[in-house]
Amino acid sequence: MKKTVLLKVDPQAPDIEKVRVAARFIRSGGLVAFPTETVYGLGADALNATAVLALFEAKKRPLDNPPIVHICDVKDVYRVAQEVPAMAEELMRLFWPGPLTLILKRSRIVPDVAVAGLDTIAVRMPRHSVALALIRESQCPISAPSANLAGKPSPTTAKHVLDDLDGRIDAVLDGGPTVVGVESTVLDVTVDPPQVLRPGGTLFEVLKEVLGGVELNPAVTAERPVPVEKARSPGLKHKHYAPDADVVVVEGELSAIVGKVNELAMFYMRRGSRVGVLCTDETAGFYRADVVKSLGSRSDMGSVAQSLFARLREFDLESVDVIVAEGVPLEGLGLAVMNRLRRAAGYNIVKAS
Repeated sequence: MKKTVLLKVDPQAPDIEKVRVAARFIRSGGLVAFPTETVYGLGADALNATAVLALFEAKKRPLDNPPIVHICDVKDVYRVAQEVPAMAEELMRLFWPGPLTLILKRSRIVPDVAVAGLDTIAVRMPRHSVALALIRESQCPISAPSANLAGKPSPTTAKHVLDDLDGRIDAVLDGGPTVVGVESTVLDVTVDPPQVLRPGGTLFEVLKEVLGGVELNPAVTAERPVPVEKARSPGLKHKHYAPDADVVVVEGELSAIVGKVNELAMFYMRRGSRVGVLCTDETAGFYRADVVKSLGSRSDMGSVAQSLFARLREFDLESVDVIVAEGVPLEGLGLAVMNRLRRAAGYNIVKAS
């Protein structure tokens, strides 16, 4: 087992010498976890097939689940993609750096393993000083899925990274907690109309305003598993975001949700299970369970998204057997929150009425 080096840096003005230590690991084929505005990513040189393969192995990630390639300069898009349509250039101008990933036709400079053998590539420019500094000092595009063991809730702090990957990677740049808390929105611009493959930090409603015609992939709002032969985006095909406990998501009108959550919590506790309830500030006082945790206020979906993965990980520390989670409306960041919750639950969804 290797020793994982922890490098604490200021998220706004990172110590460049510490960043260069991390960049040396990247340039030598190593693996470095680093903060972005969304979640922590696990980075490898995207043009080094051996390094990217090691990234998959460290995460225990299926090889058919393509990572996102991170860049620090728009001109790098033209290295890793062979086609950059005018629409993509406009989106890059409006939303980069930021939580928007674009699916483009790949160039042959990118090894097959870095795109899961696809003819497309997922690219984004993160809005985080540490991430941009690392990419710049590494002098290469960086492949970076979330820095967690495959299937687990994504990490939003360096501690979450170490909980999963300590001893499996070379270094962690600790820039404190992430701001957005859910991953980037993934938009496929190789199809007409463009299609959101994963909702995230850039809102679907905003993309509709800019593009006019844009669709949601059926998997985004699915209430049961959708067969996917070849995933063009992370978060489409495999189990994601799941804590150790079983998760049940309760959806419907809020008053009905409260009644159904209490009913289910009582049912599981009578069976001898240790039960957690994942709720919001407005309803936390209504629940009786072994552990009750709030995501924040329903009037501030940004706080709900920011705390989602951390709360799921906290339930693991509380050793609950079952988590009964409130649903939220499928709008704004709520679309991304519900996409993650439904997948964390394996689509174990209960409708409250």
